[in-house]
Amino acid sequence: MKELASWALDTATQRGATYADVRVVDERGRALATKNGKIGNASDSRSQGFNVRLMVDGAWGFASSADLGRASVDATAVQAVAIAKASAKVKQKDVKLVPEKAVTAEWTTPHKIDPFSISIEQSLSLLQKIDAELRSVKGVTLAETNMNFRREELWFFSSEGANIHQTKFTTGAGYVAYSFAGSEIQKRSYPNSFGGQWQNKGYELIDELKLLENARRIGEEAVALHSAEQCPEGAFDIILESSQLGLQIHESVGHPIELDRVLGMEANFAGTSFLTLEKLRTLKYGSELVNVVADARQEHGPGLGTFAFDDEGVPAQCTPIISNGLFTGYLSSRETAALIGLERSGGTLRAESWNRLPIIRMTNISILPGEKPLSFEQLISSTDHGILFQTNRSWSIDDKRYNFQFGTEIGWEIKNGKRARMLKNPSYSGITTEFWNSMDAICSRDEWTLWGTPNCGKGQPQQVMGTGHGAAPARFRKVKVGSAYKGT
Repeated sequence: MKELASWALDTATQRGATYADVRVVDERGRALATKNGKIGNASDSRSQGFNVRLMVDGAWGFASSADLGRASVDATAVQAVAIAKASAKVKQKDVKLVPEKAVTAEWTTPHKIDPFSISIEQSLSLLQKIDAELRSVKGVTLAETNMNFRREELWFFSSEGANIHQTKFTTGAGYVAYSFAGSEIQKRSYPNSFGGQWQNKGYELIDELKLLENARRIGEEAVALHSAEQCPEGAFDIILESSQLGLQIHESVGHPIELDRVLGMEANFAGTSFLTLEKLRTLKYGSELVNVVADARQEHGPGLGTFAFDDEGVPAQCTPIISNGLFTGYLSSRETAALIGLERSGGTLRAESWNRLPIIRMTNISILPGEKPLSFEQLISSTDHGILFQTNRSWSIDDKRYNFQFGTEIGWEIKNGKRARMLKNPSYSGITTEFWNSMDAICSRDEWTLWGTPNCGKGQPQQVMGTGHGAAPARFRKVKVGSAYKGT
């Protein structure tokens, strides 16, 4: 791969590039699924290619190819130079990059079991057992399960001397039980909605999730929701389970801190941001208990936003985003860091694959657990009257990431410090800063989970990437609660 990169870098610099980098990516994916006892999907795919990203006359050029032969490499570098020269004719100003020390490094996701060493038959057998357990519950109309694995081997070389080789393993699994009754559909997912739980781990994650052990409970809850009372409307104290709080972070913290959105360089899918530059280190984003970091380091955990280096060779870092309620940081790249006077990139530039230009993406955007010991049960027992929200069902947020509404699959009324009746179709809404300022309690480390979101879309053409969100259950005071889905 080093020889391939040398061909491209030499061609780029000889034709006028002042900076160039090459990424070579070899990806393998496996996706398995069942639907009502039958195999819904069983695929094993592989993709390999490279790209050249370079700068000529202060403008970017980018080109990619699946052909790793010498002639293709040279032609791809020539094409990237031509694109950069064309871009330079319409540039508003020269692109500048903050400095970054070039390194030589090797890194692999810590894992116990290579997921591709496990047979497809073994994995499908587990999914079919889960599927059967879900359907054994009377009233479950549809059962769906899934299991996904990915291995990404990535080489990065730059004209500054970087030589980095990373191998990342990702495992994800989950299931959902649907119950149809009349005109109403209820569902329960495990361990989370929209694909379950995903982490940068090996097959060992499958055992850790206890998938089969929880299947009957999930099926029974889906059916029981039909008989549950509608979520009341009004202002309530609410408790968000950690997976729902993770999505709340994703939408109302993660996207608005992407510096390309703030600067108006990107607006696809998630819009721009209310976090304009004058708010940095001045905005009271949340209460004193709100501490959020963007942390791509391995020591933060096996999140989908965990790596050793981003896709322009910047080491993984921990950036304080909200510190005791104060807004303190953005997600940045070498280019955007230079635009706002930062000395160094935050190391968040990533691409979906070899044929995509890297853009700013969330790493692991996590809220830190409370420093004082507080269990989930203690959080509930200290709540006089409120509603517990579990497992996301829907979300909506405006294009500045300010006004939002979330619905969850299930809710529980809390009365006199105890979990009482089940509630169906619960939802809550609010304004981002008002919401985070209403947080008055968060559980401690033992209740903290690093959730994986594998399907975050951004860019045009679209890039779907994985992000991580660590959270512990937390309480928010006097939040607007209602029913997003009215019964008939």
